[in-house]
Amino acid sequence: MICYSLRCSAEHEFEGWFRDSAGYDEQRAEGEVVCPVCGDTEIVKALMAPAIPKKGNQKPDPVAARAAELAREVEEKVETLRKHIEENCEDVGDKFPEEARKIHYGETEERGIYGEASLDEAKEMVEEGIEVYSLPKVKRPPKN
Repeated sequence: MICYSLRCSAEHEFEGWFRDSAGYDEQRAEGEVVCPVCGDTEIVKALMAPAIPKKGNQKPDPVAARAAELAREVEEKVETLRKHIEENCEDVGDKFPEEARKIHYGETEERGIYGEASLDEAKEMVEEGIEVYSLPKVKRPPKN
């Protein structure tokens, strides 16, 4: 796991944990790295002091070990939530914004749905008062 200090175009600084630097690059390219303050996706790495281990027989860093453990726990909980949603809600695919609006405005029956929406579509729905939640993409092994 790697922790980056990040900054959005509005100068909000925050940290992000990624599996590796390629994971950060992929998520940023797909617009999945989002400022928790303003929702901006124009994110850059901020200056940070690297954690350089000392030479010799050092004990494992308990903070880094705990951070890695917490990251694994978060990934497991996200996967549990994703499975629950997939088992109990309807997949409407790329029609998610349309179906969410129909439900919100009472044009169709209320039900749990999930699907895909662009960041702009999600922002528009939030501005309309529609509750939407985004889950990070998790790479899964292929189904047999």
